[in-house]
Amino acid sequence: MNIIDVVAAVIFNDEGKVLIAKRKLGKSLENHWEFPGGKIESNETDIDCLKREMLEEFAVKVDVKKFLITSKHDYKSFVINLKAYHVKYVSGNFQLREHSEIKWIKISEHSKYMFAPADIPINEYLVQNGY
Repeated sequence: MNIIDVVAAVIFNDEGKVLIAKRKLGKSLENHWEFPGGKIESNETDIDCLKREMLEEFAVKVDVKKFLITSKHDYKSFVINLKAYHVKYVSGNFQLREHSEIKWIKISEHSKYMFAPADIPINEYLVQNGY
């Protein structure tokens, strides 16, 4: 089974809302919401990957604060090993390059959105841990 290592950024704004991004039409899991991030390249650390992905996908710089949770999900043809990190926005204006939409939501409202299956445990972790 092909295992894909992926990282996700959990970014909160000054109002305590978390950033979520909607996958574009034509991509796998199109129209599902997710915590932004991406695949870890060979010889790349989780932190380097998150910084690169946020710059490539949104044109923003971030600072990775701490590891939160790992979520594994079997999508039948591959397994996602998703590691979520608490990330702080540093600078830049958010641009949509890989997603159709972004939103800042209260984590308590996560059930109103259709999340990618691998991202659902991250929501549950954030709610259970008072984020």
